[in-house]
Amino acid sequence: MAADRDPLSDGADGRDDVNEGDRDGTRTTPPTPPTPPPFRAAVDALRSARLRPQIEVEPTPAPKRLAPFAYALEATVVDGEQDLADGRLVLLHDPAGHDAWRGTFRLVTLIRAELEPEMAVDPLLPDVCWSWLTGALQARGLTYGEPSGTVTRASSHYFGGLSARPAASQIEIRASWTPREGLGGVPDTGSHLSAWCDLLAQVAGLPPAGPGDASVVTLPQRRGPQSR
Repeated sequence: MAADRDPLSDGADGRDDVNEGDRDGTRTTPPTPPTPPPFRAAVDALRSARLRPQIEVEPTPAPKRLAPFAYALEATVVDGEQDLADGRLVLLHDPAGHDAWRGTFRLVTLIRAELEPEMAVDPLLPDVCWSWLTGALQARGLTYGEPSGTVTRASSHYFGGLSARPAASQIEIRASWTPREGLGGVPDTGSHLSAWCDLLAQVAGLPPAGPGDASVVTLPQRRGPQSR
């Protein structure tokens, strides 16, 4: 990647296409399109959001083939030296709009946490986890459209040389939604990030962050935290 390339922009298919240059054999990189102001503003809002201290958030490389512009964050819910849950949030932007999104922005997430096997077999668990996502967005007063996703339960049982390990179960939430665009075509990504962190904390089993979150029901029978 060229040193002067805008770090917030990616090609539509994520490739740095290199063309043959002049007769001297040099190779040139096509100019990268400038970052749209709405996308830059949306990313700035993500970077400036204030979050609860138990959630460690940092930028991570974004997928390059999902949209012309993308920015990603990864987060871990931490209790002392132990990790309770982790996740990834990706902001996508297509200035031309996207039929499936019904907008120019899309938020995509993955959240994972370990469970006790007894909780993993609860038939209501997927519906409850999905309601946590929609509830977190609604609790922040956010308007969104075209939500979709999956809630997956997975169990691992160990045999032979690994038989000493206890069975492990994990919940995984994959989801995406279109945030409503505000003034200048910019969604309130800071509030969406806060709502996403509310969901992440809830899955991790943290108590509510404040009086406004008193109705939050934390995940019962969560497997013990994992050492970092």
